[in-house]
Amino acid sequence: MGVDFSTLRTLISRYCVGEENWVDSRTIFIGHKEPPPGTEAFIQQRFPDNRIVSSKYTFLNFVPKNMFEQFRRVANFYFLIIFLVQLIIDTPTSPITSGLPLFFVITVTAIKQGYEDWLRHKADNAINQCPVHVVENGKVVGKQSRKLRVGDVILMKENETFPCDLILLSTSRDDGTCYVTTASLDGESSHKTYYAVQDTKAYNTEEEVDTIHATIECEQPQPDLYKFVGRINIYMDNEPVARPLGAENLLLRGATLKNTAHIYAVAIYTGMETKMALNYQSKTQKRSAVEKSMNAYLVVYLCILIGKALINTVLKYAWQADPNRDEPWYNDRTEAERGRHIVIRAFTDFLAFMVLFNYIIPVSMYVTVEMQKFLGSYFIMWDDEMFDKELGERAVVNTSDLNEELGQVEYVFTDKTGTLTENNMEFIECCVDGHVYVPHAICNGQVMPGATGMDMIDTSPGPGAREHEELFFRALCLCHTVQVKEEETVDGIKHGIHQGKSTSFYISSSPDEVALVEGMKRLGFTYLRLKDSHMEILNREDEIEKFELLEVLTFDSVRRRMSVIVRSSSGELYLFCKGADSAIFPRVISGKVDQVRARVEHNAVEGLRTLCVAYRPLSPEQYQEVCHLLNGAKLALQDRDKRLAEAYDNIEKDLILLGATAVEDRLQEKAADTIESLHKAGMKVWVLTGDKMETAAATCYASKLFRRNTQILELTTKRTEEQSLHDVLFDLSRTVLRQHGGMIRDTFSSLSGDCTDYGLIIDGATLSAVMRPTQEDSISGNYKEIFLEICRNCSAVLCCRMAPLQKAQIVKLIKASKEHPITLAIGDGANDVSMILEAHVGIGIMGKEGRQAVRNSDYAIPKFKHLKKILLVHGHYYYIRISELVQYFFYKNVCFIFPQFLYQFFCGFSQQPLYDTAYLTLYNISFTSLPILLYSLIEQHINMDILKKDPSLYRDIAKNSLLRWPIFLYWTILGVYDAIVMFFGAYFLFDNTTFTSNGQLMTTNTQMMFGNWTFGTLVFTVLVFTVTFKLVLDTHYWTWINHFVIWGSLIFFVVFSLLWGGIIWPFLNYQRMYYVFMQMLSSGPAWLSIILLITASLLPDVVKKVIWRALWPTTTERIQNADKLYKGQLSEFTPLASLHAPSKAGSHRRGSGNERNAPNPRRSEPFTKKIMFTRWQRTPDYSTFTPLLRFADGSRQSKQGHAYTGAGPETSV
Repeated sequence: MGVDFSTLRTLISRYCVGEENWVDSRTIFIGHKEPPPGTEAFIQQRFPDNRIVSSKYTFLNFVPKNMFEQFRRVANFYFLIIFLVQLIIDTPTSPITSGLPLFFVITVTAIKQGYEDWLRHKADNAINQCPVHVVENGKVVGKQSRKLRVGDVILMKENETFPCDLILLSTSRDDGTCYVTTASLDGESSHKTYYAVQDTKAYNTEEEVDTIHATIECEQPQPDLYKFVGRINIYMDNEPVARPLGAENLLLRGATLKNTAHIYAVAIYTGMETKMALNYQSKTQKRSAVEKSMNAYLVVYLCILIGKALINTVLKYAWQADPNRDEPWYNDRTEAERGRHIVIRAFTDFLAFMVLFNYIIPVSMYVTVEMQKFLGSYFIMWDDEMFDKELGERAVVNTSDLNEELGQVEYVFTDKTGTLTENNMEFIECCVDGHVYVPHAICNGQVMPGATGMDMIDTSPGPGAREHEELFFRALCLCHTVQVKEEETVDGIKHGIHQGKSTSFYISSSPDEVALVEGMKRLGFTYLRLKDSHMEILNREDEIEKFELLEVLTFDSVRRRMSVIVRSSSGELYLFCKGADSAIFPRVISGKVDQVRARVEHNAVEGLRTLCVAYRPLSPEQYQEVCHLLNGAKLALQDRDKRLAEAYDNIEKDLILLGATAVEDRLQEKAADTIESLHKAGMKVWVLTGDKMETAAATCYASKLFRRNTQILELTTKRTEEQSLHDVLFDLSRTVLRQHGGMIRDTFSSLSGDCTDYGLIIDGATLSAVMRPTQEDSISGNYKEIFLEICRNCSAVLCCRMAPLQKAQIVKLIKASKEHPITLAIGDGANDVSMILEAHVGIGIMGKEGRQAVRNSDYAIPKFKHLKKILLVHGHYYYIRISELVQYFFYKNVCFIFPQFLYQFFCGFSQQPLYDTAYLTLYNISFTSLPILLYSLIEQHINMDILKKDPSLYRDIAKNSLLRWPIFLYWTILGVYDAIVMFFGAYFLFDNTTFTSNGQLMTTNTQMMFGNWTFGTLVFTVLVFTVTFKLVLDTHYWTWINHFVIWGSLIFFVVFSLLWGGIIWPFLNYQRMYYVFMQMLSSGPAWLSIILLITASLLPDVVKKVIWRALWPTTTERIQNADKLYKGQLSEFTPLASLHAPSKAGSHRRGSGNERNAPNPRRSEPFTKKIMFTRWQRTPDYSTFTPLLRFADGSRQSKQGHAYTGAGPETSV
């Protein structure tokens, strides 16, 4: 059970400052000035300083904390115990055999983690020591960021980043506004407008600001970026004037000041209480599914080890119960030993047996796994296909511990802006009364030069339509919040340079608005500037038109539209409104609705972002009524938002439709193809974005996350306002479950291709309501489960208007669901850091929004398209390699130690080792370690091109399928069988023995000197050759390095044995191995017996493989067989679909069946599927050459059909 230390810390701090009756608000004294006497008494609260801490360790706690974390690992703790036992009691083997590898692993891991934390300390110090300008006593003073306090008045200049959360007091602009980019917070790189407090915006110098006498009351810190409630009390003549404060007055830490010379603001949240820090997810050590499996196997082997030691201890004392067998003369026991209590003797013997059989648990496996992960990670970094020439960047591996997890991903959570898209809006077309206009292609019905071959729908508008057309263009030039910047540079990048002169360009809180205004410029209407509340436009005749801007009805996500009220130079009043089609069409009373709607739907399906434009002429009386409504709502302190919404609703009605626009947020290269491949591989893709719903939905259509036939389910604020959340959830649940008859549809189920495809859209506010625990009603407490149920039945999910912490909460929710799927999060901005840290695997994209995501990720890639290769190829290979490594290590150690267990029955349970100490020490370190390490680095069971072309092969390894208990059991039984064959095979060869004339024992059938070391050496020789040949049988990808290492290891063993037994080593106090190996090899029958025992050991595994491949081959095995026939050129000859197993084949045998080989229901057409099954039935034998060729030829006729219906997993070539 986890303890929430932050909550505990907050409670303690409140108690220490005497806040027994703590309230949900804080009072801040601007400039630390107390309110005038006579006003309500305020208690000064204590706030944290502005220090940011993201590091994990300090200098003092590093060693104990790191040691605690490392010894939480089952393996490390176990080897520590064994090492201590070897130090304390007299054991058959040296303490060095356990201590040295353990010390190596612990030291290397501690150095690695210490270095990573030192980098975090360095980054923290850089932020905390950043200089800040503070106004004190009418002067500007320099301070370090960490020394800022709540209530300090700060001077910020253009392009500076805010050091804490601030309330804007005044700006260098006359209208009291400033422009800010929040890319590091919510991923949006556009300029947002913030407003100074009305009563303080006139204070523009340090001296003036220092005279402000005010207090701010606001809510306690909370992580929602888009929500803030507070009020400012300004004291004039000792009488407070209260003004409301909202999110539009709050400047967040991490945001950057733009297009404003300077501002004055007061600090209200500092340090770890800022919204950015509250959205920061602390970094925890991630563990892969493979490591969890290893730990589970370790526990099983530990039980086997204890069982062996217990059996031997009991049998030893049972055997020694006979007085003749107790204390043989050569044991030479001391009196002290004889006098010991039997329990102490039995316990000591038990520990000695534990140490003797300790090798069944391989400490070297952990060293090998660490090396495999570290060296294997270089293959990602060296991959030229993942090198981006434009950025000049390669993929980066920050954490090699999770390589194999890349092959197990089930859910992909991706950011939208800058991850799926390039964050670069482009105006595509507009439609006025059904006539389409494309800049520089078709304008006013005339086809422009260079537009030939374009598929255009247009007819020349009549003379009466000309006026409507120009009104539409004027509406788009006026209905926006775009700012014009005249300077030459912005964000350090040169813009708008034309013939050496600087020209104006546009900045806005919404990149769509900039694209629309630029589109109008290309169609002949140029927005010039906003000056003295007048908007200026340059029309086609190069005449300047002026419109007085009277009111702006700002955009919000519930209304999904914005409006302006303007007065033309001739005195006419207009309301221009633009917004989503669903927000405009119901309010329209005239206009060519059907033609415009048809074009809007066409563009939406193409993945373009569409907006509708309408207008309404206003009479002076109507305008006065509008002013009265708006002023009443703006001055309200209670329910201000609600009253404004009602006012906007009354004003934006009876509209006349003008037309619609289409803007494209260009997708990153191959983003749609990558998402398609991930779907075929059985992964679910969720898009989590801070962007608004319409924008995000358009991107989802463009990237093929949502299809044309996808039925969209909405779980948004708009819908929950009409119905209760409870009703909406149950409605959606009924909708999705009705389709499937209550059956959960996950990506592996083989449902009919006809079933409805669902896509879910949810926004941040509704998600908060779903996640919030409720006490009132036990039924409503189950919202999370219903929400998860709906999500599991949807093929794609879009979450919009997400705060960074909400992204992490979504990932955590899915991680904790009953299936416990492996999750991956990918993003490019600081707002994605929380979800990157929360997911099992976090991937950062080297985008335009800084490097926070890259620094905090496990892997970093230049572009979204590289996700396909890192998962489908690298992830697949890593998982295959490490799963073989783990199973093989346990197998070879069972083979190694089980003969030692059997030998105790023949040596009176005296803890006599079967093998020499040198063999015991070097078996895992030298004789058998290099071949498996190399295998785990370069094995390719299937050609790389095939893995890329057929993503559905990824399903063969899903759900940790190669490390399941049945497979683990098979390897263990195989190890026990091999050990029995080796031990008893060698034993029966020594069955008949006689004494020679000089008193030595010789076998009559092999004419070989007999002794326990000769016996052990023979068993060990068979063992080394058997386990190495087992790996040879499992290797599919042969290179000269494999041959060199495998045969080199065997030669090294032989050479070492000859040297070890051929020389009398002066530093040894025994020479028991002298000449043992040579005289064993001098016997012909010994050679024959070695060959026979190796063959007998390997035969069952070979037979099993042959039978299984012939009768129940998996898709992977079919492709391996076919690839051998085509000599590695399989993908050039035949569609890979032909090699997919029929959905029912072998499901009862392999535990995969429907699950692993079923086609994805989303991406297949029923007709195509029918053809596939017919062919499968005709040619069930894919192990032969002819059917493959016949299938390859037969597929030519159907290629066009596949292209038309859309390639599914079956037709992926």
